[in-house]
Amino acid sequence: MEQTHAAHAFATLGHPGRLAVFRLLMRFAPRGVRPTEIAQALDLKPNTLSHHLSDLAGCGLVVPRREGRSLFYSVDLGSAEALLGYLALDLGRARPDLLSPLLAPLLSSQDTTMRDTGYHVLFICSGNSARSIFAEALLRDLGGDKFVAHSAGTRPGSQLNPFALDVLARNGHDTGAMRSKHLSEFQADGAPRMDFVFTVCDTAAAEECPPWPGQPITGHWGLPDPVKAEGTDAEKALAFARTYGALRRRIEAFTALPVASLDRLTLQAHVDSIDADALTKD
Repeated sequence: MEQTHAAHAFATLGHPGRLAVFRLLMRFAPRGVRPTEIAQALDLKPNTLSHHLSDLAGCGLVVPRREGRSLFYSVDLGSAEALLGYLALDLGRARPDLLSPLLAPLLSSQDTTMRDTGYHVLFICSGNSARSIFAEALLRDLGGDKFVAHSAGTRPGSQLNPFALDVLARNGHDTGAMRSKHLSEFQADGAPRMDFVFTVCDTAAAEECPPWPGQPITGHWGLPDPVKAEGTDAEKALAFARTYGALRRRIEAFTALPVASLDRLTLQAHVDSIDADALTKD
């Protein structure tokens, strides 16, 4: 990245509002996000957000994409990579005293990803009553001993949704030991170190969560909340069944990945593609 372009990008990110928008979009990357969802998550007025998105697009860090009547904004990962590279390699001159502390967690985690079994996977949702519970049960039963499945909520309820439990039971999953858990259980001392962390609802991806130790592979599989479905009990049950089916397609693709034989960059790319491929079938 040349200096003028880098200066433009850094100046754009120098505004707290624009930086907040960019950080949020990075959590959803590579998927795009509707402006209304960004505004709601960050409590921004539509006209203020419009200015921020225009500035970010103007410096090449964010790209808009129209799908039908909907407009989505996503991070241009190539531009983000170039900006980080400029900061580390040009400005930082690749000094080992600057880069080593940043790379050490990544390099040490590579030893834990080159194995055949026991990958810890955490699914995060807001309530941990349906979507993340579906994902935990699916991975537990489809992944065998290759994965250890966990789920948690940023604002979990006290009990699992009865419609979710019914769907799991009808599909042969044992729910006897499943419970709603707070995310803090997996951030405390002694918690298992995660190899993969997935958010399965948009509000969970927008939450302000600290970085996970060990630099796990991350993914966002945002799906509509079946708990908010309206209508008859039969219509609500159908919404839960559809959500279960959408997550099953993603979990089946995930469990088929040859995790132990892939480097981190390739593995992250495969994880990113799972949601995009599944969306065409939802």
